[in-house]
Amino acid sequence: MSRIFVENVSKDFKGTQILKSVSLEVKDQEFCVLLGPSGCGKTTLLRILAGLESPSGGELSIGERRVNGLSPGKRKIAMVFQNYAVFPHMTIGQNIGFGLKMAGQSAAFIQEQVQRAAALMHIEHLLERFAGQLSGGQRQRVAVARALAMSPDVLLMDEPLSNLDALLRLEMRTELKALLKETKTTTIYVTHDQVEAMSLADRIAVMHGGEIVQYATPMEVYDHPRTAFVGSFIGNPPMNFMSPAVASALAGIKPPAQAARAGIRPEHIVPGAGQVSVVVKVVEALGEKQQLNGEMNGERVRLSLPNHHRICAGDSVPVTVEPGWVRWYDDRDRLLPIAPERLPASVAL
Repeated sequence: MSRIFVENVSKDFKGTQILKSVSLEVKDQEFCVLLGPSGCGKTTLLRILAGLESPSGGELSIGERRVNGLSPGKRKIAMVFQNYAVFPHMTIGQNIGFGLKMAGQSAAFIQEQVQRAAALMHIEHLLERFAGQLSGGQRQRVAVARALAMSPDVLLMDEPLSNLDALLRLEMRTELKALLKETKTTTIYVTHDQVEAMSLADRIAVMHGGEIVQYATPMEVYDHPRTAFVGSFIGNPPMNFMSPAVASALAGIKPPAQAARAGIRPEHIVPGAGQVSVVVKVVEALGEKQQLNGEMNGERVRLSLPNHHRICAGDSVPVTVEPGWVRWYDDRDRLLPIAPERLPASVAL
């Protein structure tokens, strides 16, 4: 069992609180993504789990073992860094087997593990080459293979795809998800890229200001952002936020008494016989979709529509939204409960 349990972990650095009593449970074989903007504490939490930094407080366990104070080598973890850290003076085979050699494993065992890990990453033909002869994508595969060769209980990954171009990043996301499902390795993956998080994770821990503000499945986080920050950080374009009065007119419902503002995803505001119109300022053609930027009752709004809608800048478009797609937030930007009967049939609680 490779369950990860983090309880009330904090980290102070020179008088600044980097992590504020963070708690997190990652199940055995689960793929957890730590998602958030720069400076939110996600890499610090990963480094504390790896044993590269010490927490100021709290408890850490991997499997059934408490790992507070244990050196990285005794935690049965492997880590893939953002810069890959592939040694230029070693062959790729030597790079993949480096950790096993440092652990004192036999040459025969190292060779077996190197071949296995290289095969998983489809780089068997590169084992005699050096890092300078490889592309960025190939070096990334080497870094993952080196981690997998250790047969870790837990794999920690710190933005491993951020240095790749967009097309290669998409390819590697797909391969990485399939690989880790096959190897059944418990994984924590750090990124600021919401697309990576949504496509890879079993569960996403959204971090903000040194705290986990929501921890749930990708679609739960997307459909029911627990705070306005989560709604604005996840989604491209992000969630629209507007006054309760405008949302009420748009959806044809009365807002909850505690509502301070409303959030609606751009794709849920659609042309229709509504009481509110959007005055379109800018139309962005995005292939199969178009993004409309405009104003609605004096408030800025974005819509994301299929391209078959022929809408131009300057148009005034009557719009509507199903009541169940409106998310209401209180004056502290916390999501208010939604009565089940007000949810559309396609949305699960």
